[in-house]
Amino acid sequence: MRASLIAILIVLAPAPLAAKDKPPRPAAARDHTAWAFEHSDVPVDPDFRFGRLANGMRYVVRHNSTPAGTGIVRMDVNAGSLDESQQEQGFAHFVEHMAFNGSTRVPEGQMIPLLEREGLAFGADTNASTGFDRTLYKLDLPRSDPALLDTALMLMRETASNLTISQAAISRERGVVLAEMRDRNSWALRNAIATTQFFYPGARYAERFPIGTTETLNAANAETLRAFYEREYVPAHVTLVVVGDFDVAAVEAGIVRHFGDWAAKPADPQPDAGPIKPKDRDRAAVYLDPALAERITVQRNGKYQDEPDSLAQRREGLLRSIGYDIVNRRLQRLSRGAEPPFRGAGFGTGDVFEAARSTRLIIDTVDGKWRAGLDAAGREYRRALTYGFEPGEVAEQVIQVRAALTNGAASAGTRSNAVLTQLALKLIDDELVPATPKSGLARFEAYAAQITPDAVLAAMKREALALDKPLIRFQGRQAPEGGAAALRETWRGAMHAKIARETKAAAAQFAYTDFGAPGTVVSDTRTPGLAIREVRFANGVMLNLKKTDLETDRVRVTLGIDGGDMLGTRANPLASEMVPYLDEGGLALHSRDDLDSILAGRTVGFGLSRGEASFDSRVATTPRDLELQLQLLTALMTAPGYRPEGEVQYRQQINNYFAQFRATPGSALQADLGGILSNNDPRFSLQKVEDYRQLTYARLQKDIGDRLAHGAIEVGVVGDIDEDRTIALVAATLGALPARESAFRAYGDQPPRLFTSDRSARVIRHTGPADQALLRITWPTRDDADPVEALALEMLERVMRVELTDQLREALGKAYSPSASSSLSHEWKGYGVFAVNASVDVSEVTATRAAIRQVVGELRAAPVSEDILRRARQPLVEGLLNALKNNGGWMALVDHAQTQPDQIVRFEKAKERVLALTPEDVQAMAKRYLAPDAGLEVLVLPEGVPVPKG
Repeated sequence: MRASLIAILIVLAPAPLAAKDKPPRPAAARDHTAWAFEHSDVPVDPDFRFGRLANGMRYVVRHNSTPAGTGIVRMDVNAGSLDESQQEQGFAHFVEHMAFNGSTRVPEGQMIPLLEREGLAFGADTNASTGFDRTLYKLDLPRSDPALLDTALMLMRETASNLTISQAAISRERGVVLAEMRDRNSWALRNAIATTQFFYPGARYAERFPIGTTETLNAANAETLRAFYEREYVPAHVTLVVVGDFDVAAVEAGIVRHFGDWAAKPADPQPDAGPIKPKDRDRAAVYLDPALAERITVQRNGKYQDEPDSLAQRREGLLRSIGYDIVNRRLQRLSRGAEPPFRGAGFGTGDVFEAARSTRLIIDTVDGKWRAGLDAAGREYRRALTYGFEPGEVAEQVIQVRAALTNGAASAGTRSNAVLTQLALKLIDDELVPATPKSGLARFEAYAAQITPDAVLAAMKREALALDKPLIRFQGRQAPEGGAAALRETWRGAMHAKIARETKAAAAQFAYTDFGAPGTVVSDTRTPGLAIREVRFANGVMLNLKKTDLETDRVRVTLGIDGGDMLGTRANPLASEMVPYLDEGGLALHSRDDLDSILAGRTVGFGLSRGEASFDSRVATTPRDLELQLQLLTALMTAPGYRPEGEVQYRQQINNYFAQFRATPGSALQADLGGILSNNDPRFSLQKVEDYRQLTYARLQKDIGDRLAHGAIEVGVVGDIDEDRTIALVAATLGALPARESAFRAYGDQPPRLFTSDRSARVIRHTGPADQALLRITWPTRDDADPVEALALEMLERVMRVELTDQLREALGKAYSPSASSSLSHEWKGYGVFAVNASVDVSEVTATRAAIRQVVGELRAAPVSEDILRRARQPLVEGLLNALKNNGGWMALVDHAQTQPDQIVRFEKAKERVLALTPEDVQAMAKRYLAPDAGLEVLVLPEGVPVPKG
């Protein structure tokens, strides 16, 4: 059983290290082409159907109707960057790109348009990804009709064995691949590479980051890419997964029809990801970057433990995970204090492919406070290993596990296609047998009594490597005083310091269950058509409900309270800034940390976010926890704790944000764009860091207290509910509060939000790589009051995306992911924007600007073709047809059904209106809003780089 640590350690990074040419492939590796359940006592879920063709290709098929009439197709290829020679670095990823650039049956440039015409949006529904050991091709089908499934299977077969890989297509796509390399070259990824180099020196995977190198990518040609493709894309390396509302027998027949004649070929085993030396120890290093928050990582590497999935191994894994969770719960508690020693910390063990396992303790500290953080986390680690765990701590984790398994078993019948697909991929990639949730719960209950503190500690010790004379790595903005030697000395001190046994008070009972006499219902109606139930209580609280059978044992709840960013003024623009941290202050009678223990085993959410004109909460719960969920949200409104530890959490985040927001073009643009577009209106502009540091809960209470006490409230509840019971629960909580305003305010006294009249081009500077530029052009449009024009602008956005992708990515190879967006405000009357973004090389700014102007000019000059309109429109149409096949879609209509009833009418008419849009309508929007002199250009350039001319 493999559970890779790599996902935790790093993300896809752009620049590998030097590599050996051809390391030996493993001589006697376990056969990963066998199904894990064939040699496991874990009972496999019988609703999956598994098969293997005569050529060695495997497949997994499952019928599922959540969402109804849709499907997912995945092709998992057991080939990634680990399979590359030194000269082939980046080839696995390059081949992935070539899958969209021509095959025997699909000419170059036609795969994406073909799928767009069928309603699959590029990126959202059609995508692929390359990792160290695998390449995954992804199609999300908006319909489960046989014709579309056949098209999907045909395309997967074309990708598997029939790619053209022409030299001309390679030359065009190379620019896109290099653009992706450039875009991914961030401080985070450079640090990830350096982290890997330090902890795994000489390991093959550290020398094979999937993006490749500039040298190998520029040297790639049709012959060398095809050689890699034909060597690695063989039937025994490929597994197809199809999950959805299909007839399973018909899917199997389609797989045989499309893949059955694929000739078997030899399948080379994947090279080992190592070597990783277990005896590597007692080293320390310091890595500095101005964008990096302070972090210390303490680690030891050891031998890989080959532990195939079995019932015994699952019991062992459960005990281990509970042990790690208890340690991490202790570390979390320390981080939540009013004077915490660190911002956060974590402890765990994971596999490095099949080359090794690593145990690590990670500590994130405030800049300059590394010593206190390392010492505190080290002591907590020692305390756990020395004294073990308390019964109450184990009981808390057991409750959490039981709740998760109970919820999973209760909702098993309506698991989504995506969830079931992930289970199939876990079988393929990690060799985890997909069992039924019901059987998993039964096995847990039979074993639960044996989960004792001693058993948990023993299991954790059997896996976790002792952090004796460890590898220690510091990263941050300023070097630690004393350097690497000080890191080692501080760790030694923590390992020898006096420690005492953990003591923790028993969890209290939740104190907020009585809010007074239940409220009285004064209005109870249903909307025609969609039958959304609308209830109003005597105190003014509005409740909207929709019972569905789309997610068994799941309930979604939204809460909207009048206020939001409308409370900000030019004199006090940060009035609502700290609202997302309100929950960190806990409740008056419970700290945030205490709440975690009190609510253990309960499925509830906690917290508020800021909207334009409301404070919002979106949470998921179960029917049995709905009462507690409503009590918790009501308590947050009526008795927020405003505890100082929440302020600490907020300031830590703010300080880190201001220290790094210039480090990438995207973050620099995000920081400055609001001020540019609003002519530095403080309500929409980033303020000075000192202004944020001075914010307090006392000030927040003064600024939002009236809204929490008196502002209008609208509640949405969707899912597996009893409507009358839900009404009674809301009556006893939010409905029991004192009378509130009956409607959300219009905030007519707020000065309007205006788009700057200064259209002169602006330049923003970032501190990242010298070749990264970001070009954005923004046009003012309108608000969302006109539903037809709003849809026409959305269609213009989608057409623009298609045209930009065709021009900037496919034809010119200048940008990896050009984008367009239309954003129309509901609250700020008359305000909306349309924007185009392209991340490009500094040397390509002038050509990119010209290309964007050409696309915009052509959209204004003449109607687009019917084919372009279809490619842009069909994914939107399919999205509308599928919108109410999940509770998220229902909630989009239910949450504001009383205050924004027009949204329901808009949805009901949306398909008809979208289909009525013509190329001339799209042109009209472009002519009306995208005038050349109306757009405001913002160019983000590296510091010190001259502004390109033209």
